[in-house]
Amino acid sequence: MSGRLTVVGLGPGNLEQITPQALAAVEAADDFFGYIPYLDRLSLRPDQRRHASDNREEISRAEAALTLAAAGGNVCVVSGGDPGVFAMAAAVCEAIENGPDEWRDIEFSVVPGVTAMLAVAAKAGAPLGHDFCAISLSDNLKPWALIEKRLIAAASAGFVIAFYNPVSKARPHQLATAFDVLRAHLPGTVPIIFGRAAGRVDERIRVVPLSEAASDMADMATCIIVGTEETRLIMRDGKEPIVYSQRFSKREN
Repeated sequence: MSGRLTVVGLGPGNLEQITPQALAAVEAADDFFGYIPYLDRLSLRPDQRRHASDNREEISRAEAALTLAAAGGNVCVVSGGDPGVFAMAAAVCEAIENGPDEWRDIEFSVVPGVTAMLAVAAKAGAPLGHDFCAISLSDNLKPWALIEKRLIAAASAGFVIAFYNPVSKARPHQLATAFDVLRAHLPGTVPIIFGRAAGRVDERIRVVPLSEAASDMADMATCIIVGTEETRLIMRDGKEPIVYSQRFSKREN
């Protein structure tokens, strides 16, 4: 008899930002699969079981969770942020499509969470108040040439851009390259928001112009929001500026 698999988003790391729906899904499940730091956010009962794995084991993690659910288990796969934004929901769907038929009979659901760009945007003001997009700078699953093409298209079209996975030890140069690409298509005055660990105790929010943006301002815990020519800064004495995108646009291209 098939069981249940729920993919749950735990938000950006602040326990107050986990939704009641996500908490209810965690309370109901018996087995939990996820990246070690995400599982560490949970306060599980003695009868609930952890199945921790490394960050780059998404497909094997999904397959193990689906195998247990197909055997009748009540399984929860956890993600940070929102599970549908560069996270585990897509990996589980991919595994279902390519896996045995019995995986399609599992009761499957996704519980959304607060994703990093929303947490960073809320801290800065309202930079996502007009059209925006999100791009992962990781080339583990797509070629860098495609990332550059999308950066140029988004910047040229006037989208605010949220960068996920901006840097890692294996990719120390790509964020600097991305900023160089943007400088060829955007003014140096465009604001760049570096939001590290938004909502957590080690949170750091920094706003700099594109002309000063550098790769050493970010790590893998950072989500970066790139403004447009129309993104506004409200300067305040003794306080951080409020960054927002106007609700209307004068651009035609």
